[in-house]
Amino acid sequence: MSNLTDKELVKVVYNALDDKKGMDIKVLDISKISVMADYFIIASGSNKNQVQALADNVEEELLKIGVHCRQVEGYPSGNWILMDYDDFIVHIFNQEDRLFYDLERIWKDAELIEIAE
Repeated sequence: MSNLTDKELVKVVYNALDDKKGMDIKVLDISKISVMADYFIIASGSNKNQVQALADNVEEELLKIGVHCRQVEGYPSGNWILMDYDDFIVHIFNQEDRLFYDLERIWKDAELIEIAE
C-alpha cells in the first residue's frame, strides 16, 4: 500500500486523467459534507474509448504505487465509470452524461480543490 497522503493520491489521479486528455477535470473535497469519501475526482472523455482509456490509466498509475480499486462500476458501457478507492471516488463521464447528472451542481457545497501542475 502507498504511503502517500490522500491529497497526493488525488494528484496522481488528476495527472493520470490529464495524461490521457481528460476534459474539465475537477476535484471536489466532500469530507465536510459526506462520510462516503473525502474527494470526488470528476472528468469527461469525448467517447466510450476515451472514457475507458481514462479509467485504465487511473487504475494503472495507482497500481504502480500499490493502490487498488475497491470497486468499478459502468466500465462496459463507458458512459459513466465510477471507481471507488475508499477515501476518494473517481467519476469519468462521457460529455452528455456528465451534463445530465451534473455532480458539480449536486455537490455544490463541496470545496473545489485546485491541483497545481
